[in-house]
Amino acid sequence: MARAPALDWGWKTSPAVDAALVAGGAYSVAAVGALSGMPPAHALMVGGLGAAAQAAADLYQRRPGWHITARCAAWLTAGGWTAQALADHTALTWHTAGWWAAGTAAGMTLARGLAHAETAAREQRASRRLQMWANARAREWHERLERLFRLEGHTVEGVMPWKSNAGYTVRVAMPSATPQLPADAVRKLATDLKLPRGGGIQITDGLVYGEIHIRVTTKDVMSEELPIPHGPDDMTVTSIYSGLPLGLQPDAQEVRVSVVDDCALFIGQIGSGKTNVVNVSNAGALRTNDTVVMHIDVTGAGIALPWLRAWAIDGTSDVPLIDYVADTEEEAHMLADFLIAGIGARKSGHQDLLSGEDDKLTVGPDLPEVLLVVDEIAELSPRLLAKLDTIVNTGRAVRVRMIICGLRATQDTITAAMKKQSRVRVGMRVSDPEELSHLFPTGAARLDPKAAPGRGCGFFSAPDAEDIVRDPAPYKAYRITPKVIQRLAAAYGGRRPRLEAEFLDTAPARYYASRWGRVLPRLYKSKALAATTVPYTDMEILRPPVDEVTGIPDTGAETDEGASGGGDAASSKPGTPGRRAASDGAPAGRRFGSDALAALLNSPRTGPPPGEAAGEDRTVIHAQFGRVVAQAGGPADRPDPVPRLLLDAHQTVTEAGGRLHTGDLATRLGLDAVALGKELSQILKAVGVERPGIGSVRIGEVSKSGYLAETLAEAITRYRNTQ
Repeated sequence: MARAPALDWGWKTSPAVDAALVAGGAYSVAAVGALSGMPPAHALMVGGLGAAAQAAADLYQRRPGWHITARCAAWLTAGGWTAQALADHTALTWHTAGWWAAGTAAGMTLARGLAHAETAAREQRASRRLQMWANARAREWHERLERLFRLEGHTVEGVMPWKSNAGYTVRVAMPSATPQLPADAVRKLATDLKLPRGGGIQITDGLVYGEIHIRVTTKDVMSEELPIPHGPDDMTVTSIYSGLPLGLQPDAQEVRVSVVDDCALFIGQIGSGKTNVVNVSNAGALRTNDTVVMHIDVTGAGIALPWLRAWAIDGTSDVPLIDYVADTEEEAHMLADFLIAGIGARKSGHQDLLSGEDDKLTVGPDLPEVLLVVDEIAELSPRLLAKLDTIVNTGRAVRVRMIICGLRATQDTITAAMKKQSRVRVGMRVSDPEELSHLFPTGAARLDPKAAPGRGCGFFSAPDAEDIVRDPAPYKAYRITPKVIQRLAAAYGGRRPRLEAEFLDTAPARYYASRWGRVLPRLYKSKALAATTVPYTDMEILRPPVDEVTGIPDTGAETDEGASGGGDAASSKPGTPGRRAASDGAPAGRRFGSDALAALLNSPRTGPPPGEAAGEDRTVIHAQFGRVVAQAGGPADRPDPVPRLLLDAHQTVTEAGGRLHTGDLATRLGLDAVALGKELSQILKAVGVERPGIGSVRIGEVSKSGYLAETLAEAITRYRNTQ
């Protein structure tokens, strides 16, 4: 949004320019006045009034006496020269102009010198006042520490006020015998200082052993609501490397946490403002152009719905702000499998980027970071938590990171891996100090929950610029409202990056394209969706088969070679020797699809040749989950390399007029549509055949996923040519 131009009536000139302007005015008056007969006394009167006004202003500002004298002399000199030029009518002569130029140069030099001298004097006065204030505070603190804690041998090395005037920091060198203050020091110091509600004491370690910093908040800066900045300058494009802004510390410094190398853990009891902090972090991540944000929230997707409204309902964004939302346990398993497989694909597909000076990927718009936000972690099953642990443990190098949110940081809600790998920790308002001890490994004993009393207040701990985790400190989170979210969502939609091809070339990724066709009907039920959702829902909805015992969807992640990150990268590519080897001699894997498809794939085309054992029947299609069909049917003397399913599909599509939707094809073959689509896709990939139009076939006015007879015929030809 362009900012409207505004008039600026302020003076933004230097003292030297001011002197030149005054001299130019004097010369103009002298030249014009000489032609119009202006009396010289007028110039003297103006010069005298200017000198008097200058003296009064300087006295009011308490400038030194010689500064006042110099400025008054400049006014009188300008008035005298102007009067002389008016009396002799000589303003336009070289002699008079020369004296004018010399006086102008002297005035400019004098003005510049006076300004520099006054600035230095002002700084010296401020420094002296600050030093006097710091010395007084240092004496007070030396006596206070000695009185409250019977401390001896300590030195108060400095007291530094904060720029926000909300407090100051005391730097203390502790004696070797007592390197730390006692655990109740925070409460004693706050009581002794009579700090207001909202003020507080924070004790942190210094830069060297034996030094502590006592941060004293003297104003209640955490009681006021802090709206998240959302002006034009606050919505410019940023990078994930700049961190996620969460709020302000008591000294008005902004809290920024990095989720490039580390995961983050957000904890807060009900009503503490944790959801607000999650949405603030969403805003920070979505402001970037190098981050793909995904959500898992099986309690209704509450953290995603405000960000999806601009795309799904209002139509003000062409793309969904949240790239993937898992609102059920089943969908969360699919998302977790997708990310685990993507981690492995990135490790094998970006080896050239991981083998340089840094063994971690550098993200950008073409290779974005994937940030998974998981809310209400306690509601997830142990099997799903195990998959999330895998993402936490293996995704750092390829920039797949997580923000984990829960009510408590205890072992019954947060796994050990999540807690250990989350160096960024945020704890919102709590009622029990023990909650902070669970969350923060160090420094929690010094925290006082009363330092963060209101909604939106909390404590945070994160690595600093030297990658050292700092002790937890209080902060006040920004407040973000649904109205602001709608405005930000409309502005951030155009900068959303997309996942690269390597991430999408895995077995679980086949369900990625139709994710919104599965999720949106559950999120919005009977609500009318905007036209911007059509490109994401007008396609065949793929759903993986679900294990009847565990209820976990089978996305193919367990048998896809690239999914674990440790397999052969070539074996996951269609048409590569690794893939063909897996098809020709791989052991039997997991079966998939409907019973009808399984029966079809395992039925013999012809009887076994004479003398061949029934257990070694070469006339059977061997279907393995996630692998291309190994087919050797046909006459006994010359096996047919074309899979039977491909032949039957080609014949059915040809009889239907040359094109047929996947669902109709499955109905005519008596098979499950999802299983049929997956197997035919693998069969076509094995010989490098791609369906035109990303598999979309238009029949009449309806465009859905389907097959053309020409495409299937080309695949048959390639199978027979590769015999």
